Amino acid sequence: MNYLTRRLVTFPFVLLGVSSLVFVVIRMVPGDSITAMLGTDAGLLTPTQREALAVYFGIDQPWFAQYGRWLLGLLQGDLGISVTYGKPVLDVILERFPLTLELALLSMIIALSVGVPAGVFAATHNERPSDLAVRIVAMIGQSTPSFVLGLLIIYALSAGFGVLPIMGEFSPLWRDPLANLSQLIFPAITLGFAFAASVTRISRSAMLDILSEDYVRTARSKGASSRSVTWRHALPNALIPVVTLSGIEFGYLLGGAVIVEQIYALPGLGRMVLSAILQRDYALVQGTVLFIALNFMIVNLLVDLAYFALDPRIRLRDR
Repeated sequence: MNYLTRRLVTFPFVLLGVSSLVFVVIRMVPGDSITAMLGTDAGLLTPTQREALAVYFGIDQPWFAQYGRWLLGLLQGDLGISVTYGKPVLDVILERFPLTLELALLSMIIALSVGVPAGVFAATHNERPSDLAVRIVAMIGQSTPSFVLGLLIIYALSAGFGVLPIMGEFSPLWRDPLANLSQLIFPAITLGFAFAASVTRISRSAMLDILSEDYVRTARSKGASSRSVTWRHALPNALIPVVTLSGIEFGYLLGGAVIVEQIYALPGLGRMVLSAILQRDYALVQGTVLFIALNFMIVNLLVDLAYFALDPRIRLRDR
């Protein structure tokens, strides 16, 4: 059994563990679907009315019976019905996922486009004032919460330019590219800023290690230009920790940037999950977390496969 097959075989077991955990955790939150829907009016229900609503929401049976029924439906490709939206959970997820996916991709493009060149620049100017300036900016980026940066961007645009970012709407890229970019560029900058700071620090550290290797000194002694040594010989090997960080961060971004989506009122996956938790929409929370976990595992598998493309010395049999 090769490495890829072994990884794929573990997927169902991981998803089973995730589904069990989220099933128990969401039901440990005080309250239920009835109280979340009716609020204080839930106290006015008669026992018969409450029992009828419990049957409707599927919470009239013990936990293990509810889990067994949900798991049986999952094996048949049915994630259940969202009581908040009144339609299949999978349909609701697929409606919100394109926004979150595009936001994650745009944030990653911004972070890598800024972070990798900044890290390489800092490493090649080690211990110089420019290196210190890059490290200070990276430290500020890592220590600034995303919600603070988001609020600062909104305030700067409104107070300085008299405009506000477009919020609460989403135009697909294929329908109106300009409107789509105007809606997502500031949330992407908000998410990508801290990520770019992390990429800068990781790429700088990796480049410093690689630049001290023997083969780099050999390339220099043979007359290779500084640009060629840096970008052709050193950078590909220094990208391995960057790829690791990118895979982990991208998995979290696909999980839904809840705070950023909430600040910019974006109808994405993270904001939907937060609303589902508050509404005790058990089926929607369970289905979304399972969907996120699957995406996270796929991204990490692709990251592992990328190692072998970046560094031929790594072999699958060694894993």
